[in-house]
Amino acid sequence: MAIVARTVQAPPDRVFAVLADGWTYSDWVVGTVHIRDVESSWPAPGSKLHHKAGPWPLSLHDSSTVLACTPDRELRLNAGLWPLGEAIVGIRLEPLNGGSATRVVIEEDFEAGPLRWIRNKVNDLILHRRNVETLRRLADIAERNR
Repeated sequence: MAIVARTVQAPPDRVFAVLADGWTYSDWVVGTVHIRDVESSWPAPGSKLHHKAGPWPLSLHDSSTVLACTPDRELRLNAGLWPLGEAIVGIRLEPLNGGSATRVVIEEDFEAGPLRWIRNKVNDLILHRRNVETLRRLADIAERNR
């Protein structure tokens, strides 16, 4: 499992506002190149956003489903990337400095498909590096949205 954390200089509600806007996922989730649709109930449990990942012409069309959501605290997703598989992604927000900053933690692990079968240190390293950049991009957006 890849676990990455970063301190974002924005309060949890502002960070969560980025998570709650499914249309911005291609702006900060590394590998997601286009958001095709976001259900109006996003990020309620069971809701989906439909995305395209990877470079053209090899792009994969799939969706991510909300498994759990606690506003300003946590978002847990089942992220699809079939035929490669799917991952469980947990994003946790922890207030810092009296709520003026947020520690964001992403935990990601392959749950199903071929990517799960090759679960190893190399996969964890790739996910780790990907999510370091993902959190950098998320921080840029949350810190800019004042």
